[in-house]
Amino acid sequence: MGIMDWFKKRPQAEQRPLFYDIVCPYCFSKFSPEDVVFRATHHREDDEDYALGEDEELNRYRERFGLDRVHDMEAVLRPQDVPEEYHVYSDHVLVGITDRYGELTRRRLCPKCHNEVPVTAGKVPSNIISIIGASQVGKSVYMTSLIHTLQHTTADHFNAACMPLNTEISRKFRMNYEEPLFERGDLLASTQKEKMQEPFIFQFVFRDESKPPLTLVFFDVAGEGMVEQDYLGLHGQHIKNSAGILLLVDPLQIRSIREKIRIQLGDKPGELVSQYDEPRDVVLTLFGDFIAYQENSKTDIPTAVVLTKSDMLHILKDEDGEYIKSNSNIFNNMVHRNYFNLTEFENIDGEIRRFIEKVDRPFKGTMDVYFKDTAYYAVSALGSNPVNQKMQTVVSPIRVDEPFIWLLYKLNYIEGRRD
Repeated sequence: MGIMDWFKKRPQAEQRPLFYDIVCPYCFSKFSPEDVVFRATHHREDDEDYALGEDEELNRYRERFGLDRVHDMEAVLRPQDVPEEYHVYSDHVLVGITDRYGELTRRRLCPKCHNEVPVTAGKVPSNIISIIGASQVGKSVYMTSLIHTLQHTTADHFNAACMPLNTEISRKFRMNYEEPLFERGDLLASTQKEKMQEPFIFQFVFRDESKPPLTLVFFDVAGEGMVEQDYLGLHGQHIKNSAGILLLVDPLQIRSIREKIRIQLGDKPGELVSQYDEPRDVVLTLFGDFIAYQENSKTDIPTAVVLTKSDMLHILKDEDGEYIKSNSNIFNNMVHRNYFNLTEFENIDGEIRRFIEKVDRPFKGTMDVYFKDTAYYAVSALGSNPVNQKMQTVVSPIRVDEPFIWLLYKLNYIEGRRD
């Protein structure tokens, strides 16, 4: 190869765009930073354009989640109604406007739902991670265990902090999720379809200011909605505009595992009688909703297939390793620090791929057809199996943060190394 050919083949450094499209972390619509609207910072009784009143878009959003209507809100201002010289820009992004009374507002709102967008929106990529999965896979428990682990250990291992977007999210997460599970050992009730959960929004912020914060949006969609086309059409927008997906699969969703565990448990099948959706059904519904419209009918969103409740798989282990070897990696916690351990990843990914191939080939085949970039993991959000919705020991998560760390690696936030 001549030297000119070598220069031609060298990858070009990607040029940073002037600004990034914003994905609203509340309603997941995608728009340009120029399309934001603003909330006035004051109100006036002598000007109906600035009077306190109801914000119909915001209240429509709040009603979807069973939240109370808000009655006296400051006016919503459109940048188009304000002369260009009163627009305020930072890093080529519209961040504020000065209104006709000389008052500056920097309270940027999503044009669709009128929730406030994060301060960094438009200046950095809107990297959003979604957790999805069918009913009873334990999304709420996994979300709680993951955020708890990120806040208490993982963030520190990567010179970062994991913080809720605002005090309201912080309070709700602590009271409704973290305290019941980690302090009282109570299992969380599954999300009801008619009771939509407002997104839990956290930011993974690196101490290195050259790295943009990663927005974590845990949109706890009720599981049974994941196999109903209309429901997913309404609430599947967040999946389409995600930068990464955590697809949760309960071993009990897989018929062959369910039967084997039932035989092992004998007369005490516990809660194995419930109706489970097959993992493939969830993927097929996703396909109908958005993957079919992607190029080559595949999505390139990095997707981690997360086998939950891995502690239940102790029942299946044996020396021959027909399903899982007695000394399998999946039962041991793994801590990634400063970088993503590629050797460890290849081991666990290979083991779970082979396991899924053996117990649910149709699901594995469906994933191979529709997803370009996948990784396979097994996690235990609790560390042991609860009895009657109550933990018998201290909650000790196993590998819960590993799929998230893989997404950090795929999105170029951290480097990967082999041991």
